[in-house]
Amino acid sequence: MAAKPQPRRAEHASDTRAALVASARRLFAAQGFDGTGTEQIVANARVTRGALYHHFRDKADLFRAVMAEAAGSVAQRLIDEQLASEAPSPLAEIQAGISAYLDVCVTGDFQRIVLVDGPRVLGSDAWDELVERYGRSILEEWLDRCVQAGDLEAVPVRALARLLIAMLTEASLTIARSATPSETRDELGIVLDRILTGLRP
Repeated sequence: MAAKPQPRRAEHASDTRAALVASARRLFAAQGFDGTGTEQIVANARVTRGALYHHFRDKADLFRAVMAEAAGSVAQRLIDEQLASEAPSPLAEIQAGISAYLDVCVTGDFQRIVLVDGPRVLGSDAWDELVERYGRSILEEWLDRCVQAGDLEAVPVRALARLLIAMLTEASLTIARSATPSETRDELGIVLDRILTGLRP
């Protein structure tokens, strides 16, 4: 049975919301949360100020949607890369995934929006929500495959995932706030890689 087409008004509302998020994402990435005004966002999106406040309570609420989109696009990219990879083992897949994630933390809108401005504007709870939505289940699944394949010691996977996420959170925030993010990323990457290798049987 064919899907019922969306009413024209709902389509327009969806397009307007998407335009606002896209506009805000570009501006927040370039100028930061504090340096971006709502008048810039609506002008760039070619919508009215009323349209912004129809979809979002305020600038911070719009920023939350932008932060979720930026995190979601990175998570999807990492999943796609993992599915397309030809890593020799499940552990090598995890190591490659962590390396790719650390690379994302060095520059770009993920760094500025999610890691630098996000915790400051929305608090640490916003970061925790993103981890729950996009990271924890994926990591637990990867680690479980490693244990099943004999790549890792048979430790409690949920506990290990929690600790790795804590380390990855600290690593990503440290990279984003570093004066030399590329060097910091390399140092932290070496340590995280050695920790994972040390968990082999």
